[in-house]
Order: sequence, then structure tokens, then C-alpha cells
Amino acid sequence: MTKKTLIAVLSTGKGTWGHVGRLIADGEWAKIILISNDWAKENFSCEKDVEWICVNNRAPLEDIIEEINENLTAKENICVNMISGSGKEHMALLAALNRKTIDYELTVLAGDGISYM
Repeated sequence: MTKKTLIAVLSTGKGTWGHVGRLIADGEWAKIILISNDWAKENFSCEKDVEWICVNNRAPLEDIIEEINENLTAKENICVNMISGSGKEHMALLAALNRKTIDYELTVLAGDGISYM
């Protein structure tokens, strides 16, 4: 089975960092990309290698989309998790993936393991 790339938003939301952390730890990922801010990059601990795309969630939506587009290295076998973050960050990620015509599936940590949708 081909390993997948996890792209997750990691931002605000009480308890959501634990969900993303477990998703990272429990998965067999080819690559992990976190979309977040500089503060989270400095404070989120992870034992696996992570690529960071740091955005300013107060910037205009178009600027956030471009920031993601410019730094997104994955092109296939993409799994997206948006448990954490704001609607603005979620919209920017989906718009960036759509503009690059990258197919993706949603993924979440469920009671019986990682679930793909």
C-alpha cells in the first residue's frame, strides 16, 4: 500500500492539538504537512518529521491561499484533516488544493483508528 501524505490544519480549538498529534503518531505517513502559525510551530511537539506552512490567519483569504500554494510540496495521495483551525484556514487549504487540481480525501482519528472519507 502506498503511504499517504497528511496535510492538517493546526491552529485554534481546545483539544484539537491532541487529535492532530495522535493522528500523526498513529499513521504511517510518507509526509506530514501542518498548516499553522509561527506560535504553534514553536509550541507543538512531534516526534515525526513535519513540514510547516506558517500563515497569518488575519491576512486576506487570497494571501493565505497563495502562501499555501507556494509552499505545498505534496501532489498525490493526500489526506486532509481539519479538526483544528478556523474556517478561513480550512477554506484557504481547500482552495489551494483545488487550484492545483490535487485530489484529496478527508481523514480523521476515529474510535477504531484512522478513518478515510
